[in-house]
Amino acid sequence: MRIAMISEHASPLAAPGTEDAGGQNTHVAGLAAALAALGHDIRVYTRRDGPDRPPMVVTGDGVGVVHVPAGPARALPKDALLPYMGEFGRRLGAQWDGDPWVPDVVHAHFWMSGLAAVTAARPRDIPVVQTFHALGVVKRRHQGAADTSPPQRIGFERHLGRIADRVVAQCRDEARELTRMGVPRSRIALVPSGVDLDVFAPEGPVAPRTARPRILSVGRLVERKGFADLIRAMPYCPGPECVIAGGPDPAETERLRHVAERCGVAERVRFAGQVPIAGMPAWYRSADVVAAVPWYEPFGLTPLEAMACGRPVVASAVGGLLDTVVDGITGDLVRPRDPRALGHTLRRLVDDDMRCYAYGAAALDRARQRYSWPRTAGRLESVYRAVAGRSVAAVAR
Repeated sequence: MRIAMISEHASPLAAPGTEDAGGQNTHVAGLAAALAALGHDIRVYTRRDGPDRPPMVVTGDGVGVVHVPAGPARALPKDALLPYMGEFGRRLGAQWDGDPWVPDVVHAHFWMSGLAAVTAARPRDIPVVQTFHALGVVKRRHQGAADTSPPQRIGFERHLGRIADRVVAQCRDEARELTRMGVPRSRIALVPSGVDLDVFAPEGPVAPRTARPRILSVGRLVERKGFADLIRAMPYCPGPECVIAGGPDPAETERLRHVAERCGVAERVRFAGQVPIAGMPAWYRSADVVAAVPWYEPFGLTPLEAMACGRPVVASAVGGLLDTVVDGITGDLVRPRDPRALGHTLRRLVDDDMRCYAYGAAALDRARQRYSWPRTAGRLESVYRAVAGRSVAAVAR
């Protein structure tokens, strides 16, 4: 099949951890490569964010990454991109009209990509699959007035959920949110993200560490990721060091340093900065426990990466983490934004070597059995074939 992926702000070529680059970039890159390995012809369309971007780059996996001119050719925050999505969709459709490469199915990643996708695909009778990666209603619920999303977001997401041929939910919690938004259950496919088991594995180099037990937390340094809550938990977990790996905001790093100082744990909190993805497995292997404690999380790739490296995970009981982390089997789930409960949970786990080992072994098994990219790609392949088959049947009638 010819499969077009639309990822307007999250290019698979971007380095995770930079501004607006995170789990979606990793997801799109991993999924595209896995689908290409199954023999599909994959193109990922992303917005041209620099004047020197070539029209198309072909990755080592054989995936074509197409830079679509839409708006100024410079980096913009994703929340500023909505005015350019009509242009993105029109240029996308024009490319397909003038190119023998026309997709059999379009998979939109994020709501703004969905707007561009339906603009281009609907007039050409190409089926559209939508993955939101995050929902505006959830973001607004947790961030309130701090939510910088365009005010039209929630309405557009409801509309896209009802007109897409299929909506892919990445976890059960997201599927429930979609049904509450009015998306028919028959159009929702539950397909979690995947993890690269060749990159993230227990065997391999280990990052240098001290004699202290190590609690590691990984992610973009944004408030909702809960790093401040983790630091506030450290007084209840004496002994271990806390290493935070992520970027790119120096101001947020400084704020977190002040939190550590006020809590009296500055000597046990270390900031590793932004780590290239190739270096992350060594950091996971160096940890006794990995903590992922966001306020909310649509899916969450870092716990999966840690599990694939055979590490136990302590995670907030929110969103996709409720699916990936099995409480009392592969790790422990805790209430979000509760430093005291988090600290006590971390202390009990770090002090119990046998439980750490058992959790890590079960985590590795779960990652390998349920979250490999070939498994995820195979399930999405079935979704694509189902919607493309309906489209062919409709044309035949």
